[in-house]
Amino acid sequence: MTTYKNLESWKKSMSLVKEVYLLTKKYPKEELYALTSQTKRAAISIPANIAEGIGRNYKKDTIQFLHISRASMYELETLLNIAVMVDIMSEKDFELLIPMIDECLKILNGLITYYEKSNMK
Repeated sequence: MTTYKNLESWKKSMSLVKEVYLLTKKYPKEELYALTSQTKRAAISIPANIAEGIGRNYKKDTIQFLHISRASMYELETLLNIAVMVDIMSEKDFELLIPMIDECLKILNGLITYYEKSNMK
């Protein structure tokens, strides 16, 4: 039986969370309850919603949570763009995360397509 822990989308997004945590350690202390916190929450939401979606017994629910996960990736990318824009994050650090986000999105989009075409109820 496949669980969320076996899914490439979950594994890759967990790696992304780790990288986000490492990079946000460099953020200024005054951003702790603002950009730092919001960025971490967006990153955490990605694998958490994949796991919750897979745990649902209905196709519609699973797809909905996978869509929420995808939206969190877009939120994360936006927050990272803001961090670069206001000189909290370097362009170099940003460029390290973008390929990870792009790969997560590609894999997650494939998973969404799979569930949309599946015979699951």
